[in-house]
Amino acid sequence: MIETLTFKKLKWLHIQNPADEDLVTLQKDYNFHPLDIEDCRSYTQRPKIDIYDDYYFLILHFPHFDNVKRFVKAKEVKIFWGKDYIITIGQAHWVVEDLFNYYKRNPNAFSDLISCSSDAVLYTILNRLINESYFLINQVGQEIDEMNRNLFSKNAEKTIEKISVIRKNVIQLNTIFKPQLRVFHKFESGEIKGYESKEDMEDYWGNILDLYQKMWDMIEDFEELTDSLSSIFGFVQANRNNEVMRTLTIISTIVLPLTFISGLYGMNVGLPFEKTSFAFWLIIGICFSIVILLIFYFKRKKWM
Repeated sequence: MIETLTFKKLKWLHIQNPADEDLVTLQKDYNFHPLDIEDCRSYTQRPKIDIYDDYYFLILHFPHFDNVKRFVKAKEVKIFWGKDYIITIGQAHWVVEDLFNYYKRNPNAFSDLISCSSDAVLYTILNRLINESYFLINQVGQEIDEMNRNLFSKNAEKTIEKISVIRKNVIQLNTIFKPQLRVFHKFESGEIKGYESKEDMEDYWGNILDLYQKMWDMIEDFEELTDSLSSIFGFVQANRNNEVMRTLTIISTIVLPLTFISGLYGMNVGLPFEKTSFAFWLIIGICFSIVILLIFYFKRKKWM
C-alpha cells in the first residue's frame, strides 16, 4: 500500500511492502526506468545511485543489530528522488519508517526542515540513518574496549566467542560501508546536483560525507584492533598452554624414576635390601632424595 505525505508541493510516498500493482502504479505515474522498478522487486542489491534527467534512484545499505542485539545485519534503503517528491520503498531500515510516521503524526514538522524541498527530506533521512549507524558503530567500539580489558581473563572460551562475534560484526560493517564511499563522494563532488541551488545544500552534503568518512575510519581502526587483539589473545593462550605443558613435563620427569623404582621392587625376583627390616624406609628415602635432587636441578636451570 502506498502511503503519502503532502506539504505544499512536496510529496513523500512510502511503500513498506510493495506489491506488483504498487510498482506498476509508480512506473506509470512517474515514468521510472523499468530496471529501477525491477531492482525494487529484489533484495541485496549493490549500493548505487542512478542519475536520470528528472530523478535519481538510490540503493543504500545501513547497519542494524538483529533481534538479540548480537550480530550486525544490513538493511537496504531504496529511494526515488525527484524535484518535488521522495519515494521510499520496501522493508527499509526502521529509521525511515519511524521518520515517515513522525511526519505523518506531525505534518507541521515539515516546516522545520532546511527548506521545503525533496533535497531537504533526503538529507533528513540520510542524516538520521547515518547518526543511527554512528551510534551502532560506537556500540561495537565499546565491545572492543570491553574485550581489550578482559583479554587476559582465564575464561578463554568466552573470550574466543566474543572476539569471533566482534570480528564478524566489523567485517559486516566493512562490507556495508566500503562500497558506498564512492556514492557519497558524488554528493560533495557535484556529480549529484540535486534540485536546490548548490550553495544551499553543499554544506549539508559535506556534513553527511564527513560523518560517513569518520565512521569508515572508525571501522578501519576497529578492524586493525580486532586483528591485533586476536593475535595477542592467541599468543597469551599459546603461552598458557606452554606453561601447562612445562608443568606437566616437570611432574612427569619427577615421577618417572619413582615409578621405575616402585615397579622394580614390585617384581618377584631377588633385589638388594629386600630382606632387611628397613628396606621400605630405605626405598622411601631414595625416592625422596631423587625428588629433592630433581627439584633443585630444575630450579637451578630456572625451568620452574
